[in-house]
Amino acid sequence: MYYSSGNYEAFVRPLKPEGVERKSAYIVGTGLAALTAACYLVRDGQMPGKRIHIFEKDPVPGGACDGWEYPGLGYVMRGGREMDNHFEVMWDLFRSIPSIENPELSVLDEYYYLNKRDPNYSLMRATQNRGEDGRTDGKFGLSDAGAMEIMKLFFTPDEELYDKPITDYFSDEVLNSNFWLYWRTMFAFENWHSALEMKLYLRRFIHHIGGLPDFKALRFTRYNQYESMILPMVAYLEKAGVQFHYNTKVIDVDFDIRAGQKLARRLTLQFENGEEQIDLMEQDLVFITPGGCVENSALGSQNTPAPYKPELKEGGGWDMWRRIAAQDPSFGHPDKFCGDPEKSNWMSATVTTLDDKIPPYIQKICQRDPFSGKVVTGGIVTVKDSNWLLSWTFNRQPQFRSEPKGQLVGWIYGLFSDKPGNYVKKPIRECTGKEICMEWLYHLGVPEGEIEYLAEHSANTVPCMLPYITAFFMPRAAGDRPDVVPREAVNFAFIGQFAETPRDTIFTTEYSMRTGMEAVYTLLDIDRGVPEVWGSTFDVRDLLNATVQLRDGRKITDMHLGLKERMALKEVLKKISGTDVETLLKEYHVI
Repeated sequence: MYYSSGNYEAFVRPLKPEGVERKSAYIVGTGLAALTAACYLVRDGQMPGKRIHIFEKDPVPGGACDGWEYPGLGYVMRGGREMDNHFEVMWDLFRSIPSIENPELSVLDEYYYLNKRDPNYSLMRATQNRGEDGRTDGKFGLSDAGAMEIMKLFFTPDEELYDKPITDYFSDEVLNSNFWLYWRTMFAFENWHSALEMKLYLRRFIHHIGGLPDFKALRFTRYNQYESMILPMVAYLEKAGVQFHYNTKVIDVDFDIRAGQKLARRLTLQFENGEEQIDLMEQDLVFITPGGCVENSALGSQNTPAPYKPELKEGGGWDMWRRIAAQDPSFGHPDKFCGDPEKSNWMSATVTTLDDKIPPYIQKICQRDPFSGKVVTGGIVTVKDSNWLLSWTFNRQPQFRSEPKGQLVGWIYGLFSDKPGNYVKKPIRECTGKEICMEWLYHLGVPEGEIEYLAEHSANTVPCMLPYITAFFMPRAAGDRPDVVPREAVNFAFIGQFAETPRDTIFTTEYSMRTGMEAVYTLLDIDRGVPEVWGSTFDVRDLLNATVQLRDGRKITDMHLGLKERMALKEVLKKISGTDVETLLKEYHVI
């Protein structure tokens, strides 16, 4: 497996791998990484679909990319997905997956024209004082000292960041700024999360720094991620003859480990009424999804809280990874990620408006008609003065194809699950759906005398507790996540958010899909380059632009410098006068 960029290889059809028709593939899970691996086995690996088996413990596919209407409960989205135009693997695959609504278009075609005609941007990124403008003015509010802390982290070697939290590198100069408000609520970073992941995120998305205040860099699907992304992939795979096995849990993988090679030898499957083992041949391929950010997630209802149940049970994704990791050090260290759920949980809720009472408050903040079918909030709206650090969003409506006319479906999440609310005086993790809605309505500016009535009669809210939703942000070191294809592995790969590929950052759709592609391309030795991660971190133009954006447009001549520094800067500017360097610095407003 190798990386490539440009279009020389982008549209090449790979040659059929030798002997692929005699191989079988077994895939653990139906999340985005697993479905991507299956799609690449079919499209580029040219493996017969009937020889591809996908095992899913639930009765439906999708993993964390869900979006369902539960009878008697309501619409549920445990989370949302934000994409950008440089998710290279994602678009490489989706150009080949037909749209469900219009088979003449690909999912990429559908997505491209949707966002071209209705570009995303936010008109109100943050509020305070019960629905008033948060007055961030699109500014990061970083001091020179805070900007220098970010720059220092950006250039710190990975090895120095192993097992260290963000607070080792960011002081209140950063943590009290609008930059951190934008950043932590968009990506769900906590102060105690990994400094390494923070650095990797800065490098990966340096070209989008200027889009943080208004989300103009983001793109969204037409419907929820399950209907817009998962269902087209499943339809593509079913048409190819891929075998889906639902209500089937893989609880263990046995390996034969000896000098010079590691072989997956046996899968242990668990069903409702017993267990079964599959003996593997050397030519069989196994794709393992270790851990799981939505493991132990639990739903509540309009009138019941979502239970917080972090205790990991036998047979779950974390338990399977622990069994696998015990067999070889190169298979990772799951407890680095799942060992402290108090530091990896947050609460989300799906709210459905039932009549015309609540939408005007939404429209007042987002400054758009939420029933237009176009962009509504344009990303999350963060309540700056919320004790829960509440954020909420309504994407294009309807969010579900089955959504009744006149209703809106949106998503709420609270990053601090253990703090009492401002209106509902208890932690969000202890609240019913109605109580979460009440707190949200309070921050929308609904008159207090109407809040409880509207939460009960004009909305249905379904809470969801996610104990391990940010487990991949926990401080870590090299080797804590297994490589996609570990050294000396013969017939297996790890995929998903807890597999390690050095080219990308976790908690994105692109990361999951990249691991799936890299796994297939490595194990089948496909002779076509995996698309390289967009190289903005090595582009001086993006670096200059981000530097100026982080400082809210201030030029380097506006920095607080001592006499010696001012004299040195003056001398440098004199030397570059009349050169292309001066032109470049002026073009990006550095000088």
